[in-house]
Amino acid sequence: MAVYTDVSEPQLSAFLAGYDLGDLKSYKGIAEGVENSNFVLKTGEATYILTLYEKRVNRGDLPFFVGLMEHLAEGGLSCPLPVRDRAGETLGELAGRPAAIFTFLEGMWTRRPGAEHCRAVGAEMARMHAIAGSFALTRRNGLALSDWRPLFDSCGGRADAVEPGLGAEIAAELDFLEANWPADLPAGVIHADLFPDNVFFLAGELSGLIDFYFACNDLLAYDLAIGLCAWCFEPDGSYNVTKGRALVEGYAGVRPLTEAEIEAFPVLCRGASIRFLLTRLYDWLTVPDDSFVTKKDPREYLKKLRFHRGIAAAAQYGFDIARATGGAVGAAGAGDAR
Repeated sequence: MAVYTDVSEPQLSAFLAGYDLGDLKSYKGIAEGVENSNFVLKTGEATYILTLYEKRVNRGDLPFFVGLMEHLAEGGLSCPLPVRDRAGETLGELAGRPAAIFTFLEGMWTRRPGAEHCRAVGAEMARMHAIAGSFALTRRNGLALSDWRPLFDSCGGRADAVEPGLGAEIAAELDFLEANWPADLPAGVIHADLFPDNVFFLAGELSGLIDFYFACNDLLAYDLAIGLCAWCFEPDGSYNVTKGRALVEGYAGVRPLTEAEIEAFPVLCRGASIRFLLTRLYDWLTVPDDSFVTKKDPREYLKKLRFHRGIAAAAQYGFDIARATGGAVGAAGAGDAR
């Protein structure tokens, strides 16, 4: 469920009076998504997406999110473009919530991604990183390394209720990551949530990216690690090396990785796993079953974390190290990295 705030037709018509979009023809809530209220909006001009930002989204972050989408769209990336009202504003107020209208992005997300989808996602992520490099605003990652232990502590020592021994396992992993998290890697604006349901395809081709509400400034290769965790594992928890190779090589075909990024990749993947393990664990333990928030099983990311913990070097993910670095690093040398 992703309509938390009801909007009446008179309210919406009054809101649209500030835009040059034509008369309201219809609007309908969108069931997918967990953070905001979203509607498909049809006017005399075209079809749009109306978003009402709910309490889990910090109002102070909205200029970054909306401005980033505008910047990316103007730079040639296919993503929803914020629509400005007659006063030139992209953000307004509707039904007591901050609200914005976006252009409608054609396509659907794929529930069974293959290697060709992963390659396209990797390339589009790299293009997004390149275009966002000139974006003026910045936003701290609210779910970065320094936030993981406080998030774990907020679970109240109840992790073992999900799986015996989980609390000690997470604590040990946090100790490792805090001691080994890489520094001085290429950084910039990342999507930070590029899961399959945030990527649209149309007629077999990637048609655009959506949902930039976790976007922030962080390590670029960390975004790729999040993508590998999200796209390259099968429902039974096994890693698909063909998908992993396609994702990384698709990315590196646009922006080759540095030697330091390759060396750090197993640690970044462990960090990506613990980040989603912890947010899922927190919701699993604290969100009421009858709430609107869809709770996801944290054990999915526990399996992924355990897999990444067994990786000693990036070459074990199955991609060509020399190709991933644009030939800057030999596969043998990178295979010895720890």
